[in-house]
Amino acid sequence: MFRPVSSYRPARILRTFVSLFPERKTMLKLAGYGALAAVLWRYGGLGWAGVVGGITAVYLATGGWKFARIVALTLPRDLHALTSLLKFKMAMKKHARNKTTIPDMFRETVARHPNKVAFLYEDQVWTFQELDEYSNAVGNYFSQMGYGSGDVVALYMESRPVFVAIWLGLAKIGVVAALINFNLRMESLAHCINVSQAKALIFGAELFEAVVKSRSLLNKDLQLYCQGRPSMRAIVSYTDLDPEVASAPKLPPPMAITEKATFNDTLLYIYTSGTTGLPKAAVVKNSRYFYMANAVHHLFGLRKDDVVYCTLPLYHTAGGILGVGQALIFGMTVAVRRKFSASNFWDDCVKYNCTVIQYIGEICRYLLAQPSRPAETQHRVRVALGQGLRARNWEHFMERFGIKQVAELYGATEGNVNIANVPGKIGACGFNSAIVPWFYPIRLVRVDEGTGELLRGPDGLCIPAQAGECGELVGKIIQGDPMREYDGYADKQATKKKIAYDVFKKGDMAFLSGDVLMMDELGFLYFRDRSGDTFRWKGENVSTMEVEGAVSRLLDHRDTVVYGVEVPGLEGRAGMAAVADQNNSLDLKKLASSLKQALPGYAIPMFLRLTKNVDTTGTFKLKKTDVRKEGFNPDVISDQMYYMDLSAGTYKPLDSAAYQDIVSGKIRL
Repeated sequence: MFRPVSSYRPARILRTFVSLFPERKTMLKLAGYGALAAVLWRYGGLGWAGVVGGITAVYLATGGWKFARIVALTLPRDLHALTSLLKFKMAMKKHARNKTTIPDMFRETVARHPNKVAFLYEDQVWTFQELDEYSNAVGNYFSQMGYGSGDVVALYMESRPVFVAIWLGLAKIGVVAALINFNLRMESLAHCINVSQAKALIFGAELFEAVVKSRSLLNKDLQLYCQGRPSMRAIVSYTDLDPEVASAPKLPPPMAITEKATFNDTLLYIYTSGTTGLPKAAVVKNSRYFYMANAVHHLFGLRKDDVVYCTLPLYHTAGGILGVGQALIFGMTVAVRRKFSASNFWDDCVKYNCTVIQYIGEICRYLLAQPSRPAETQHRVRVALGQGLRARNWEHFMERFGIKQVAELYGATEGNVNIANVPGKIGACGFNSAIVPWFYPIRLVRVDEGTGELLRGPDGLCIPAQAGECGELVGKIIQGDPMREYDGYADKQATKKKIAYDVFKKGDMAFLSGDVLMMDELGFLYFRDRSGDTFRWKGENVSTMEVEGAVSRLLDHRDTVVYGVEVPGLEGRAGMAAVADQNNSLDLKKLASSLKQALPGYAIPMFLRLTKNVDTTGTFKLKKTDVRKEGFNPDVISDQMYYMDLSAGTYKPLDSAAYQDIVSGKIRL
């Protein structure tokens, strides 16, 4: 039998509220207001309305108006996010219960509209039925060749629909595809293939030369399959994939061949630099793929009749999950371009009738630098989806190109700290509730500026960064919750390095994003910098340890320190290599040529600094904090410096005149 409201004591109500607000400071405030409520109730002779009114008056008079203002400004935003989050959780539980995979979801998409266009590419049109049949043929062929559940096959080709069709076909027989960055060469390429323990490598004919040069570094038992016709003479043994797929059955691969995959099984490996060392194979489960694609779709109001224009590489999360996932899961059409072209961007949007574009900050800057053309206002694009759009370009980008909505977001491929700027706050990459921040357990914590280490209080817990302060973004790990789990990397040791303990409370675990952000009083988050030994350039994470190793090896193991320096007007940081060179004996042209063979273009240092000695710490770690702050101004730095002249393909002296040309944009990096 229900008890009347009047029979509930204020203390009982207070205990209920305390259970909802675990923060100690909040609990003390509630205790005070509870005591006031008891006094007003018992001795003031007030009813419930009077008690509530009295507490409200005291609350506002003692500074509570500030929180009331925050509630008024953020409640609609938070309610939208909360509703979406609950929907995500319900959908995740349903798929986990039914053991649904991404291939299962794609099969349902095909059944709904087999003849709808899935991918547009150059002059090619792929319907969902054609994508399904090609992927079935891939699955059947590799199943016949003995590949099955748990095996790994590396995929190395430039962006085009067949890239998706191949990894989707492999997924249908439980094979995990390791998506390799097509910019990688030599040691970096071999490392990514070897670390995945791949049994085979499928590569595009356009990358045949890179495979040939790296073959001696790869496992001798690695099977090679080529998609397309190489332009050079065959030097290594490989299987021509095209005729094999063409003759394979196009019906779904029999599930009896392999164990049925589940929602929580690994779907892909997507590589990320992390904060140290060579690229790492991040584990992407079916559940994670679904969550990321689903969140973007619903949070930003994408529609199933939208056409997405994707110029981002399909080996990365942004293109391969957030973009491609809209087609596989929701049946949207995605227009794919092999490589980004600023001059053709808006013409393509008009040609393919696109309504959604994907970007990174660099793409927006390149587009703004282009001369005006009719197509930039003749398109139907309403949503720009991506990350890294600087505040100074935000409004200009929207106004010039007529974009109604910028859907800025932030996320780590391997982590659990995904956030989104749903309201479109200029400059923000996402938000967390300022009303109930514990509901989505992410936090900014203070770090040592010099070492990047987490700072801890007397209780041993991490120190939260206050509003307006910078801190590293961390996310609480909750095992068993697909949205809060940390799947990590194929390399278990690398996985452990991204976990911190005793962060929110004793005994807990949290994922370390490696990124420094700032939060304002309304809970909006703003990206500030990379921490650790990584910086972003050309939209890619660059591992300083990887570049240091390449430069040092090419220079007979000289001491080398690599770091990123800010260049006015450019996104991210450009690479600077400080090299110990007492005799000024470097062959700069040879070094530039060798670096092009050893590193992807975005990782090649844009600047060289020749110094007598490279400073190290007491544990022989290279010091970077001081040199990073000094930048690349030759009027400030006494060491001889050089910049990469991209047109000449070599390093040239960096004097005051060259410095001014770089800052003004006359010299492009």
